Amino acid sequence: MTEKCILLEVKDKVALVTLNRPPVNALNRAMRRELVAVFDEISARDDILCAVLTGQGSIFCAGADLKDRPSTDIPGDFLEHNRITRETGNAIRECAKPVIAAINGTALGAGLGLAAACDILYASDNATFGMPEINVGLAGGASMLRTLFGRSTVRRMFFTGQRLSAAELLRRNVLEDVLPAEELLPVTMELAREIASKAPLAVIYAKRAANMVDVMPQRDAYRFEQEFTMALSRTEDAREARMAFLEKRAPQFKGR
Repeated sequence: MTEKCILLEVKDKVALVTLNRPPVNALNRAMRRELVAVFDEISARDDILCAVLTGQGSIFCAGADLKDRPSTDIPGDFLEHNRITRETGNAIRECAKPVIAAINGTALGAGLGLAAACDILYASDNATFGMPEINVGLAGGASMLRTLFGRSTVRRMFFTGQRLSAAELLRRNVLEDVLPAEELLPVTMELAREIASKAPLAVIYAKRAANMVDVMPQRDAYRFEQEFTMALSRTEDAREARMAFLEKRAPQFKGR
């Protein structure tokens, strides 16, 4: 039986998703399909309210597997490859639940794209980041870089393949924190449990709102959020949250 490239563990309403393709967790098409399926499952499961994405070993993800390049001689092969490549990041970005990246080492190319698709980013102090496609005669990934960096840095990294350290990303406010390797998962899992303790519908609406306001003018985005707030105010969980606050007790949410 073939070992899974993506491991999924669920506890306390938190999903731990681990990239598991030694030695460097390079992404091939089969691994991408597994990743899409896992995040679609997380979106659909009521017992999951937050996810943490990390890598097995000391490397988060070294990028795309160059041995799994599509063939220009097979009609449609490049288009199929490109489609599953796009959907890998989209499955994380569009996941109904918040996703925290626990970047435990090198994140290059498509690996940096996975991190960029997450909602909240933490890294170990040995992590490095880059988009090295230019070094193998390719060009791709600027759309991921621009979600993290300013115009000049995007172009410098894109045109040269240069890497930045976790400390540099922390200085640029790209990461929430840089931690010793042994502290990375405990810290990110604790944050995930805190998010998972909130009202389930509010968490799902909050993730949807955060995605939408990224691409909307401020006036329209705020109106969009207000409509969510109005809808949530009618839920049992919202009433329970208010009563629990007033009564100084832990809320008991029902997801409705």
